[in-house]
Amino acid sequence: MLIEPLSIPGLVLITPRRFADARGWFCETWNAAALAEAGLDLPAFVQDNHSFSGPARTLRGLHYQRPPHAQDKLVRCSRGAILDVAVDVRKGSPHFGQWVAVELSAENGAQLYIPKGFLHGFVTRGEGCEVQYKCTDIYAASCDGAVRWDSLGIDWGCHAPVLSEKDAAAIPFAEFDSPFTYEERGA
Repeated sequence: MLIEPLSIPGLVLITPRRFADARGWFCETWNAAALAEAGLDLPAFVQDNHSFSGPARTLRGLHYQRPPHAQDKLVRCSRGAILDVAVDVRKGSPHFGQWVAVELSAENGAQLYIPKGFLHGFVTRGEGCEVQYKCTDIYAASCDGAVRWDSLGIDWGCHAPVLSEKDAAAIPFAEFDSPFTYEERGA
């Protein structure tokens, strides 16, 4: 697996190796031992999610789950392509309010690891996209939250996205009181 730390510490792009032949290809999308051997010790995942978005420009986010059910996520696009975005919202972080965007697609096979303390969202690049992600905690409606997608200056690569009622009514980032705190590691 190719493991690439991104510009905000904690965010990691993981690209599994594909083994191809005349029939197509095969890859391991999750292998805890291989990731640990490569120096990436991820937490245990307890829930897998799978979403389908029909229209192009479907935007889901920016979502989070507050403690005690905060979630780390490992996100991949298994059909089509998305622009996947993570925003650091850990109070005290030197990267607070900064975001990273990567393209995840069925073609590139890349996955984005997003730890607790980040908002997450994505926009579909075409029709009929499927996104799958592993989570380290169960979904808890009482801990669910959203921040308005257009309140951070993120370049989503599209105008007038297709939104849910929840996402259209989300609070702007300026009104968001983050429940997450930055903890410096290695000190």
